[in-house]
Amino acid sequence: MLTRRTVLAGATAAGAGLAWGAAGSAAADGRARPVSRRAVDAEVGRLERELIALRRDIHRHPEGPGEEERTAGVVARELRSAGLAVATGVGGHGVVGVLRGSRPGRTVAYRADMDAVPPGDIVGGGTATAHLCGHDLHTTVGIGAAQVLARLRRHLRGTVVFVFQPAEERLAGASAMIEAGVLDSPRVEEIHALHCGPFPVGTLAVTPGYGLPGQDRGRVTLSGPDAAGAAQRLAAEIGALATVTPPQTTADVARQVVDVQTPNGPLARFVAARARVEGAAVGFASRCWPEERYVEVRADIRRLAASYPGAEVSFEPGPFPAMVCPEPDAHRLARHLHRTLGRNAVTRLHAVFPFNGEDFALFLDRVPGTYTFLGVHTPGTPITAGYPHYPDFTPDERAIGTGVRAMAGWLAERAASPRRGA
Repeated sequence: MLTRRTVLAGATAAGAGLAWGAAGSAAADGRARPVSRRAVDAEVGRLERELIALRRDIHRHPEGPGEEERTAGVVARELRSAGLAVATGVGGHGVVGVLRGSRPGRTVAYRADMDAVPPGDIVGGGTATAHLCGHDLHTTVGIGAAQVLARLRRHLRGTVVFVFQPAEERLAGASAMIEAGVLDSPRVEEIHALHCGPFPVGTLAVTPGYGLPGQDRGRVTLSGPDAAGAAQRLAAEIGALATVTPPQTTADVARQVVDVQTPNGPLARFVAARARVEGAAVGFASRCWPEERYVEVRADIRRLAASYPGAEVSFEPGPFPAMVCPEPDAHRLARHLHRTLGRNAVTRLHAVFPFNGEDFALFLDRVPGTYTFLGVHTPGTPITAGYPHYPDFTPDERAIGTGVRAMAGWLAERAASPRRGA
């Protein structure tokens, strides 16, 4: 019986056959040149209208975490059409496309998440699953980068692996794809991703030393005749551990966007905590930065629970890890973006958004890489129009071209890099 690892290995072999054809002969006689900014820009210009149409198609058919069957089919179709070797059903509905360049180099990857937001995860609640996190745009950028680099294959060094991940909204897809061997065959040396963010369209925000917080969860079970009342009191006490609270107005959201760009600002160190009463028990969750603070938050919760006789505290085996982007990689990306998009197109984050998580953390725990926020906010519109999970989230589609230019050029540069640290 074929395993997913076998399937991925087969895709690698198929990719090698595709790559070492006509493109290989161009490299052999020395005519191949590195992928250039001008060449990437030209191909993006040719594809941009089609990519916007593709994003709109994906947007009209949102599929929740673990349900991305149609989206995966669209991705596989587009990658095969571009000439990539494709494996499907990787870690659920995951799709992997392998593109080998005409000359030897390193193996780098791009990750795009495909699922839409379930109603309960929409700010204020929703009535239906919807693409309100921008994964439709992330997927389109990944397909666009694959198409651009496939067209420039004769100039491409190394191998680029395009990873289209399911179930990010449930923090389940990355672990499933890693378990299926997505980083192993071919052996991925680094991985990169971007995510829609509330920054002006045409800009990107790099995250050296930062990223997104993880999450810890647990439960306190109370006993005695006043257990329900005790649960109410304890939930309030746990909630009071928070040093930050979710934004309530658009002005609060706008302030948060400023704060994450402020060195040593109010979000450089925080605890976000919430608790809910479940009869005679309290369920709780927390996000911290830096993640070492989970130790003190757990100690605080145990201390609070100890004042209620008979209280039993349990935590999940370990907090879901924070996503921390290596500083050298993010700085290299910033320099690349300065060269290709201009210095005004790049901002740097000095903190993290407190109320968002990302299972891309599991990829960065295995290999180095970058996670960048792609500005999708249209100037003059409410800040929530560019902030994922808000019901009025409406990303500016001009960001698609910016994202493809940024990622196609960056992946080509990293695949051509002779060693880590170059």
